[in-house]
Amino acid sequence: MWRIPLLFTLTSRVCGTFVVTVGQSSYQAEENQNISLDWTFTRPDPFRISLLYILCEKIPDQRVLYRLFEGDEVPQSEDKQFSGRVQSDRDVLREGRLRLHVSRLRTEDSGLYECDVITDQGGGSDRCNLTVSAAVERPGPRRPGPGRPGPRPYNDRLILFGGVVLSVAAFMVTIIVVLVHSPACKYTRHSII
Repeated sequence: MWRIPLLFTLTSRVCGTFVVTVGQSSYQAEENQNISLDWTFTRPDPFRISLLYILCEKIPDQRVLYRLFEGDEVPQSEDKQFSGRVQSDRDVLREGRLRLHVSRLRTEDSGLYECDVITDQGGGSDRCNLTVSAAVERPGPRRPGPGRPGPRPYNDRLILFGGVVLSVAAFMVTIIVVLVHSPACKYTRHSII
């Protein structure tokens, strides 16, 4: 079924009437992040989405990322790698743009992607490379786990209370020392003896 449209692609490459260009030649992301892959294509005039064919796949293993046939999206049920993780922005198709949002990236998504776009006025393709690196653990709050005690609910209050008690005790000792060594206390002490 795709052989006839691919023939249009080959002839348009030779004639140069139809151009497909990738937004970036290389994309980089981290595992579990989301990314948008962009292609632009020559928008035929008049543009009829019913005559638009798109096939985007990971090559050379031919994993289908996205497929549009006669203007209708083909479900990704046949390729489990991308099932439920790819959405297209249909609004920009009429502008001659293809934007694919890939969610929850995996390291195995890394590779070369090719997108073929075919219309009634020609076709073309372009490629981009996607590199997905493993997620880096970022330091965060320590959580209780096996062998690690959880937070004590009154720790902060006990420390504050202890500090207040020590401050009051130090203040009291200071007052007693001042009183004992004051001239008024010396006279009182001598007069008692």
